[in-house]
Amino acid sequence: MLAVGPNGAGKTNLLESLHVGTQGFSPRTRADAEMIRFGETKARIGVHGRRDSVIADVDVTLEAGSAKKATMNGAPLRGAIATLVFTPDRLAIVKGGPAARRAYFDRALGRLSPARAQLSSEYGAAVAQRNASLRRIALGFSSRDALAPWTERVAELGTELVAARRETLDLLAAPFAERAGELGLPDGELRYDGTPPSVSALEERLDRDLERGATGIGPHLDDVVIASAGRELRSFGSQGEQRLTVLALLLAEAELLAERRGVPPLLLLDDVLSELDPARRRILAARVAATGQALVTATDPAMLPADPDQLVEVGDGTAR
Repeated sequence: MLAVGPNGAGKTNLLESLHVGTQGFSPRTRADAEMIRFGETKARIGVHGRRDSVIADVDVTLEAGSAKKATMNGAPLRGAIATLVFTPDRLAIVKGGPAARRAYFDRALGRLSPARAQLSSEYGAAVAQRNASLRRIALGFSSRDALAPWTERVAELGTELVAARRETLDLLAAPFAERAGELGLPDGELRYDGTPPSVSALEERLDRDLERGATGIGPHLDDVVIASAGRELRSFGSQGEQRLTVLALLLAEAELLAERRGVPPLLLLDDVLSELDPARRRILAARVAATGQALVTATDPAMLPADPDQLVEVGDGTAR
């Protein structure tokens, strides 16, 4: 599907509504109130479709001052539908700090291995508890003995998280290199050198952690290197190359999700064509057409070098 319209017509709103309607949250904000139209107190998104052979009726209701309600076929909406999104601010995955890359690859971990989707947040909660215990000890309100259970928990979950990240990157490495090569980024590489935080290593630096009031080693401080032809793209990639890198990551994960789940994910590509040359537009169009269902936004239909299955014109608050 190609959604076209002038700048400010609402194409991104349409794309965002599909993300909320399939994932239960927005790709741009975690403040649900920001998704309600100005002057209104409620918003609703309804999505009807199929997931493989199963009918999917999704209903998301937002109301100022109330908790969001998101259901699929009457049950809570919890990751049943895989959706991958590209927006211009996703370049932070490549050019941003380590936290942006950790967050992205931990979400990919959860999509590829749903049973471990909460591992990153569980580890983060354990680190927060250990840090709170460190501060209480430093202030004289607790003893070092009280820290031991949290040190053990951080080591346990940290070891699991490092292993899960390595497995995820191993899965993504080959399809990422292939998709990056198609888009003109040779020898694409994902590298993660995280070290599991052992109990002994945590205890060895205890005095420093007490002084700082924070846990100074572990996967919450790790980074993922994304490179092409030996160049780290965060520091030495152009903005165009960084955009291609994010697209290659998205397409690589889409392939893996289709293989592992048996159902291709929904792709949402916002303003993805504006900074690509004609050759790369053709490559992307062909790859997206072979991947599954997708919504692409553009200001002009001519920007997509293929005939879309459906053309939606967005403007004046409507989609036709």
